[in-house]
Amino acid sequence: MRVLMFGWEFPPHITGGLGTACFGLTKGLIKLGTEIIFVVPKAYGDEASQGFRLINASDVTMDFMESEQQEFWNRIKYMEIGSNLIPYVGEEEFETLIEMDERLLSEQNKSVFSNKFTFSGKYGKNLMLEVSRYALIASSIASQENYDLIHAHDWLTYPAGIAAKHISGKPLIIHVHATEFDRSGENVNSIVYDIEKKGMEEADRIITVSNLTRQIVIEKYGIDPSKVYTVHNAVEPSGRPDLVDVTKHVKEKVVTFLGRVTYQKGPDYFVEAAHKVLKKDRNVRFVMAGSGDLLNRMVRRIAKLRMGTRFHFTGFLAGQEVDTMFAMSDVYVMPSVSEPFGISPLEAMRSNVPVVISKQSGVSEVLKHAIKVDFWDIDAMADAIYGILHYEGLQKTFAMYGKEEVDNLKWENAAYNILEVYKTVL
Repeated sequence: MRVLMFGWEFPPHITGGLGTACFGLTKGLIKLGTEIIFVVPKAYGDEASQGFRLINASDVTMDFMESEQQEFWNRIKYMEIGSNLIPYVGEEEFETLIEMDERLLSEQNKSVFSNKFTFSGKYGKNLMLEVSRYALIASSIASQENYDLIHAHDWLTYPAGIAAKHISGKPLIIHVHATEFDRSGENVNSIVYDIEKKGMEEADRIITVSNLTRQIVIEKYGIDPSKVYTVHNAVEPSGRPDLVDVTKHVKEKVVTFLGRVTYQKGPDYFVEAAHKVLKKDRNVRFVMAGSGDLLNRMVRRIAKLRMGTRFHFTGFLAGQEVDTMFAMSDVYVMPSVSEPFGISPLEAMRSNVPVVISKQSGVSEVLKHAIKVDFWDIDAMADAIYGILHYEGLQKTFAMYGKEEVDNLKWENAAYNILEVYKTVL
């Protein structure tokens, strides 16, 4: 079986769990004999692409003289114009984008027109423009490659998956790693929501990373439950000896939050729980590892609560830095308001770190040896942190059995379940 797969990022160039999950699933599918053609907007040349083809969309030339690609260009250009209606774009930038669209549309009318689009592969102000152009490139790739089905990861690639399906007539599977309701609560970006809904409607099958996400897809997007399947994520084996040589530099216990500092991840609940713990025990240090739009607010709140000497900010961490942070941690906390899955607790448990996670997370569906609390219950969260820090038997139990548990959550098993979904459309 050969799969044409669309993603937005791939290790080592990642900003969160999406790229990590794509890497794990790809490796698992290859182990089970699946051939993968993996497309990303921008490849850097150092991606770990053993066993599969990695296509850099920035290297693909579009030929608009081909009738099929011309037809898709006529459809996709309207999406490009609509993509200007996005937040965080100032008046001058908006005018620039309009001029850019007008120039592109006039170029499209030339009798001979071929071009390459250079993608940033980032999540900046031109994101919607890149999403639509990525779909355009997908139509070209889809017309040239040989494959059995299409697999698109997260909303950024749904238009690309749809384009490939229209060109090839092959089945489309979309993989929902998160929804706009997870990222924004009820204040959804209507354009992103529309893209997600269109992808779900066009897809032959939908894979969600948890039952929690499956219910959102069914209830919030009005999708037929019969085509929505849950396949839980997993975690990569450590592949390296325990980081016993890591120097902690502080004598106090360390409690860590690692993730985007955004509404979805619940950093403010972590801060309030930390305040309650420090009222009982000042010999604890709290770490917020990550970046995001709520970071400055967290800094101000910590200053107001006079916790500055017991609270540390590391900025975004990746790769070896994450392993080092876990090696220095005594407790990991994931207080997410809405977490489709959440791979970071598995990474912490793999490093023998006990975890406290919110019940509003997909990973809580598969973990037994984790303390689960409601994200809003800062008293329960503080009690869980304090208990693990002060009761050695509790800490050892969760660390030992937690590691055994995550060692059995393999990407190969997740890949097997995905293959079973593939079989329903082939």
